[in-house]
Amino acid sequence: MSNENPLVPSSPPEVRFPVAEYLGGRRIDAVVGRELRNHTRFRIHRLVRAGAVLIDGQVADIRQRVYPGQQIRVRLLEPPDKLLRATPSSLEVIYEDRWLVAVNKPAGMIIHPAEVDRADTLVNALQWHLDQTAVAAGLLRPGIVHRLDRDTSGVVVATKDHLSHRRLSIGFQERTIRKTYLAMVEGHPAEDDGTIDTPLGQVTDPESHLVSAADDAINPRPAQTDYSVLEKFDGWSVIEARPLTGRLHQIRVHLASIGHPLLGDPFYGPRGEIRRDRSGTLLIEPPAAPPWPAIDRQALHAHSLSFEHPITGRPLTIESPLAEDLSRLLSDARR
Repeated sequence: MSNENPLVPSSPPEVRFPVAEYLGGRRIDAVVGRELRNHTRFRIHRLVRAGAVLIDGQVADIRQRVYPGQQIRVRLLEPPDKLLRATPSSLEVIYEDRWLVAVNKPAGMIIHPAEVDRADTLVNALQWHLDQTAVAAGLLRPGIVHRLDRDTSGVVVATKDHLSHRRLSIGFQERTIRKTYLAMVEGHPAEDDGTIDTPLGQVTDPESHLVSAADDAINPRPAQTDYSVLEKFDGWSVIEARPLTGRLHQIRVHLASIGHPLLGDPFYGPRGEIRRDRSGTLLIEPPAAPPWPAIDRQALHAHSLSFEHPITGRPLTIESPLAEDLSRLLSDARR
């Protein structure tokens, strides 16, 4: 009669991966740490010393260095110990492969928890999603390479491995990733196509998180946004915005600076006016009967990302369907 418990796996799960070019010459514990991002360095040391880490089929020594092309195999004798809280969610996944996952972020959801015990962010939802297919809960950690404001909807891409994360991060830094947004703005721009080339910095209140395009902005940095007017309605327009840089609140502030703030934007008014201070106190009274429709968040949607796949090298465009509230607003206007 067998003494084996059928509920206990006969062998621990394992992962295998090649040594990436940029990690050549690093110690084995550092390389494994890049791959197992939810394992602490202490736990990785324990795995190596237990003989659970192999290089080209040979048990690794803790001081051993590895080189590009070598094959690493790790038997997961111990689970991850640096875990994000995984929160079940009905995220709309719009693209996924072995290395990437892209979702349609709803308005109102923040990207990353600012407090340790917060569990209602996009990262928490992505951790739960990745856990559904990983060989061990927490084995994959969602790598965030770009961000959206809490009340901006649309496409967000996350990575599943360190090499994809590194390459996409470089792509955003070097501006090789094309981003398009759909924005609904007050009024009608004078030109149907244009470029806003205005530096952005912090507003003069040093404790505020708000951004300014004014000449007195603190620590201004170069910022560029191309735009095209797609549709015009009574008192408002739909614009495609293509930011060439990635400054905080860039599209919101740039469009406001030329006199066309986003519908529903609680902070940025026409020609650089700040509608509310950092405490939320109203500084400028809104028009009594504006010609544009009311919406309870800034009307901005991240529509698409286009880039070279970080692993396969193939061109990839990921598009996000317009959020329901903005789609409804647009449908009503077209009637």
